[in-house]
Amino acid sequence: MADLHINLAGIKSPNPFWLASAPPTNSGYQVQRAFEAGWGGAVWKTLGDPILNVSSRFGAIHFNGQRVAGFNNIELITDRPLEVNLKEIYETKKRFPDRAIIASLMVEPKQEKWHEIVKRVEDVGVDGLELNFGCPHGMAERGMGSASGQVPELVEKQTSWTKEAATTPVIVKLTPNITDITVTAEAAVQGGADAVSMINTINSLAGVDIHTWNTIPHVAGKGAHGGYCGPAVKPIALNMVAECARNPLVNVPISGIGGISNWQDAVEYLLMGATGVQICTAAMHHGFRIVEDMIEGLSNYLDEKGLSSVMDLVGKSVARYSDWGELDLNYKSVARINNDVCINCNKCHIACEDTSHQCIDMLQDTNGPFLRVREEDCVGCNLCSIVCPVEGAIDMVELKNELPPMTWNERQSVLGSLGERDLVK
Repeated sequence: MADLHINLAGIKSPNPFWLASAPPTNSGYQVQRAFEAGWGGAVWKTLGDPILNVSSRFGAIHFNGQRVAGFNNIELITDRPLEVNLKEIYETKKRFPDRAIIASLMVEPKQEKWHEIVKRVEDVGVDGLELNFGCPHGMAERGMGSASGQVPELVEKQTSWTKEAATTPVIVKLTPNITDITVTAEAAVQGGADAVSMINTINSLAGVDIHTWNTIPHVAGKGAHGGYCGPAVKPIALNMVAECARNPLVNVPISGIGGISNWQDAVEYLLMGATGVQICTAAMHHGFRIVEDMIEGLSNYLDEKGLSSVMDLVGKSVARYSDWGELDLNYKSVARINNDVCINCNKCHIACEDTSHQCIDMLQDTNGPFLRVREEDCVGCNLCSIVCPVEGAIDMVELKNELPPMTWNERQSVLGSLGERDLVK
């Protein structure tokens, strides 16, 4: 069997599946239950000055029959005293010495505050620290969380303050509520971060009850923006991980977070540069034992691929992720309909006719109606295969092209080297 152990910036765990800092890691009881189920690590719910939470605090997006396609919360950091959390961290680490316990931290942007809390949590034996620069609500209004995480100078400064006092690896958790996450990732690295984690939750409003006109969730008839997570955010998070992984200035390990619900999602994050993953919403939806399927699925996948270690997956797809200007303009693929599988629902025809390139014809022969793609007019947009409800009914087929590869950047370079007369030609 393949080795599932990871080493993220010096933090070791028996598998890459960690619980993210969130309600599932609010207490020693919960984290110990998670470790019993098989989780490789846990980022303790963010520690700081205890706060008061509100009721209610969660909302969800259910889509097309799927429960919790997206999840929204207005919950803040731990509302339990620091001393209680530290005692439980110590007890949990003593009971599970092989599991990674990372303390998520959030304090005011003051050097002495960071020094003080770092010393206190390291004294109880944590394996690493995660600086919460991402919480988008509640704490941000107090100058912490994303209010710090959106300012590169503050990210760098607070990271450096932490590193002055820390003896364990420091992970900086980044906010997605910013134009370019690589800017703050670079700032974290400049401040001495040993790793970065992303993404924290996205600013959101789950919805509005059209009968009562209250926001979802609401507190005594009033609402506020919260943090969005769950399967719906995965494409956004995966892009941000990929952008940081291919940035030479973000040359530290990445802990990937956002919409990971199964082992396949985890593999995608690992391929795009994450050394390990953190999971929250899926655990809240299905319970801690989902990690059993994740471990088994990942292990089987690695065996099928002939890989001896999960670390062999890390970053293997990063080189394939680039800018639009580097894509081959001469590459050609087309759709082909398998009429022995097609159920003639005509969804592909409608989508192509109304919103794409009008290249799917409705035809008739002695056997009845059938659909055919006019390949000379097909641009390979994939829309028909996306809307098709039947697996295998439409294939996207790569065509042999006699033209050499040509990217937009190469084309512009050639055009730029031509004289005005040649350009007109």
